[in-house]
Amino acid sequence: MKWHSQSIFLSGGAFKNWNAALYEWLKIRQKIFLRLYMMAVVYEFVWRMLHALLHLQRTILSWFRISIWNWNWRLWRRAVAAVQVPAVFGFQNHTYNNKKSCGRVRWKSDGKSLEKLPLHVGLLIAEEEPRYTDIANLVVWCMAVGISYVSVYDNQGIFRRNNSRLMDEILKQQQELLGLDSLKYSVEFLNNSNDKPEQQVLSCQATVKVLSPDDGKPGIVTAAQKFCQLVEQQQQRSTDLDVNMLDSLLRGTKGMPDPDLVMKFGTVDSTLGFLPWHIRLAEIISLPSHINITYEDFFSALKCYAGCEQRLGK
Repeated sequence: MKWHSQSIFLSGGAFKNWNAALYEWLKIRQKIFLRLYMMAVVYEFVWRMLHALLHLQRTILSWFRISIWNWNWRLWRRAVAAVQVPAVFGFQNHTYNNKKSCGRVRWKSDGKSLEKLPLHVGLLIAEEEPRYTDIANLVVWCMAVGISYVSVYDNQGIFRRNNSRLMDEILKQQQELLGLDSLKYSVEFLNNSNDKPEQQVLSCQATVKVLSPDDGKPGIVTAAQKFCQLVEQQQQRSTDLDVNMLDSLLRGTKGMPDPDLVMKFGTVDSTLGFLPWHIRLAEIISLPSHINITYEDFFSALKCYAGCEQRLGK
């Protein structure tokens, strides 16, 4: 009985030592697993970082390749454009200049081809909104074909109030349409108040005057009053009044003859007070509108005038 109790006691001590050793072994194993886990986490993070850097490198390289290609392509296109554009625009300018030059030659020949050419053309604008560029084109075309006097009229007095604007537009279109030949076609603008030129140059070939309703019927009243004053002063007799006398009293322009041709623009069937005495023998040709009028329309009116027979009241 004594031996048996001792052996049981020894067996219990060995069991405790074995549990302690097992606990220590488990602690060591846990540390090893923890270190391995931490290393795996670090390795995975490092791998993901390297993978992201690799993608970033590929993206940057691709961007550089595309940028360099686009830059080279832009340089190539600019180089090609630098060679082609001047040639194209040079060709276009050459063509445009040739067209204008041909137009100037044609205008001269057209004026000489007509059987008769009006000395004085009146431009009657019977429209509410006049366009200065188109009026200036008509004046320049008159100059180009050889017409010496041009008068511009509207019944609202718009051109009279904006006389300087119209003159500037005529000079501008003269340079644009006639080019270097514009030096040969000088313009004289008459002032309506004192019959003195507002702008005069040597070798003037065309005279332009802007008219308004004040130059029509009121002019006849003024001429009648002037004649009455002459009769009252015994410088004239009442029996001296005839066509020539009235014509001399009404001539308000400095040596400007009466209109031979009146081009009326608009749908109104009236001359709207345009120089009722001066146009008594003039040929009146109606055109639908002056807006966007072409040279062909203008020259057709001249041909119509050249083909008409003026009986001068006979």
